[in-house]
Amino acid sequence: MGDETVTAVDGRRQAADAVAEESGDRARQGLLRRIRTPRRPRLWFEILLIAVSYWTYSLIRNAVPEQKAEALADADWLWRLEQHLGIAAEDSVNHAVNSVTWLIVGMNYYYATLHFVVTLGVLVWLYRSHPGRYAATRLALFATTAVALLGYYFFPLAPPRLMTGGDFVDTVVVHQTWGSMASGDLKHMSNQYAAMPSMHIGWSLWCGLTIFALATVPWVRVLGLLYPATTLVVIVATANHFWLDAVGGTLCLAFGFAVASLWYGAVPYTLPRTWHRNLKPVTVGGNAYVP
Repeated sequence: MGDETVTAVDGRRQAADAVAEESGDRARQGLLRRIRTPRRPRLWFEILLIAVSYWTYSLIRNAVPEQKAEALADADWLWRLEQHLGIAAEDSVNHAVNSVTWLIVGMNYYYATLHFVVTLGVLVWLYRSHPGRYAATRLALFATTAVALLGYYFFPLAPPRLMTGGDFVDTVVVHQTWGSMASGDLKHMSNQYAAMPSMHIGWSLWCGLTIFALATVPWVRVLGLLYPATTLVVIVATANHFWLDAVGGTLCLAFGFAVASLWYGAVPYTLPRTWHRNLKPVTVGGNAYVP
C-alpha cells in the first residue's frame, strides 16, 4: 500500500514537472516569437542604431592592424590568381577610364558619396514604405557589414593603386579630387589595407536587390540593377579594388541575407509590407505576422 502511494506521488510529481517544463518551453518560444516578429520601427531608435553601428564598424575596421607587408604580399598573390583565371583586366580599365578626365573625376566623387547617400536613401524608403520588411532587410545589411570585418582582419589586402611595382593610377591623387578615404590627406583616417571584401559592392548590391524586389515602377527597378553594376566599374576604374574583392562583398551579402532569413523565418522581401493592430496575425515560417 505504501509503495503504491509513493508511486502515485512520484507520478503526480513527474506529471507536474512535465507540465511546468512544457509551460516554460511555451513561454520561451513565445518570447522568442515576440522578439523575432517585425514591429513598426521607431525613428529615433533607428537613427541612433545606424549611427552607433556605423561608428562601431568604422572603429573596429580602422583598429585592425595595418599590416603593410602582408597586405602588399596578398595583393601580389591575388593579382597573380586573377591572371591565372584570365580576369586580370583591372589595369586596362583603370588606364582607359583615367584617360577621360571628366569621367574619372565623376567616378572619384561617385566612389566617395553614393556609397553612403544611396544606402541611407534606401533605408529611409524602406522605413517609410515597407515598415514590415524594414527590420529584416536592415538586419541583412548589418550582418553583411559585420562579417566583412573578418575579411579585414584575416586577409589584409592593399588596393591595386598601392601595389608596389604595379601599373595602376591612383586617380584621386592624380586628379586632385577627394574620392577615397585612403588617398591624399585622408589616408591617416582610414585603414588603407582593408580592401577585401568590398563593402562598396556589398552595400550597392543590397540597395540594388532591395529596389528591384520592392519597387513597382519598372524604370526604378532597372536603376536598382544598374547601381551595383556601375559601382563595380567604378571601384575597378579608380583602382580601389580587384574583381575578387567584389566577389568577397557578394559572399558577405549572401551571409547577411542568410542570417536575416533564418532569424525571421522568411526572406526579408517576402515578409508583409506593413501591418495593422486590428488584423488577425498569420504565420510565416513559424512566426506570427500581421499582413
